Amino acid sequence: MEPWAWAMCVLAAGAAGWVDAIAGGGGLLTVPALLAAGLPPHEALGTNKLQAVLGSGTAAWQYTRAGLVEPGDCVVGMLAAWAASGVGAAAVQAVDAGLLRRLIPLMLLLVTLWAALRPRFGDRACGQCRVSWGFDLLAGVVLGFYDGFFGPGTGTFWAAVLVSRGGMDLPGATARTKLMNFASNAGALMVFAGAGAMHGGLGLAMGVAQACGARLGARMAAARGARFIRPVFLAVVVALILRVAWDAWEPVAAAGGAVRSGG
Repeated sequence: MEPWAWAMCVLAAGAAGWVDAIAGGGGLLTVPALLAAGLPPHEALGTNKLQAVLGSGTAAWQYTRAGLVEPGDCVVGMLAAWAASGVGAAAVQAVDAGLLRRLIPLMLLLVTLWAALRPRFGDRACGQCRVSWGFDLLAGVVLGFYDGFFGPGTGTFWAAVLVSRGGMDLPGATARTKLMNFASNAGALMVFAGAGAMHGGLGLAMGVAQACGARLGARMAAARGARFIRPVFLAVVVALILRVAWDAWEPVAAAGGAVRSGG
């Protein structure tokens, strides 16, 4: 891999760690970067899980230290997310690489549009509201499978579910999300690593950058609360919509230009 590709992926991971710790959606930066660097789709997803484990683990540790989440209350959801994520990662191995390459931009766009339509949530007084084990189990299975199969946007989904159905405020939901993300990232990583669908050196380099960004982002979010998290979330969503729209339409525009110039 060319040095510029390594640098691009590492920088994307650092930015993604900061963004993901605050508002979710870090995978929407790292997966396109890995694909642009030339990794096959399955290897890009596996490498993304390696670096994401370090980032989500760092953010979870930082939020736990700040007292925004109690790990003991998340055991059921974490176990469900870990197991379901492994199933999702195994399922994606059976998908044709060419089909997956065409499917990823569409899924990115759908996730981003969904997030853009749900920007204002989390204005509640309850940070560490206790959610039922049944709620954690169902959410862990559904979102864990999605995280293993695809991944980007999982943190946004978790935060939205915890706020809308779990009654949590945005800082508390964000903190709990990082524990669930860590579990599902770990479950998927085991499957991808076992299948050899991973660039170990690049994933570790990105993981260090992601951990640094995640620590900074989690500290800022824990200290400043929802008023800080929401604007970052909205800015990320808008930027991602523009990015994905550009990626989706640029090849079509280029092809159209080639046809016009050839005619």
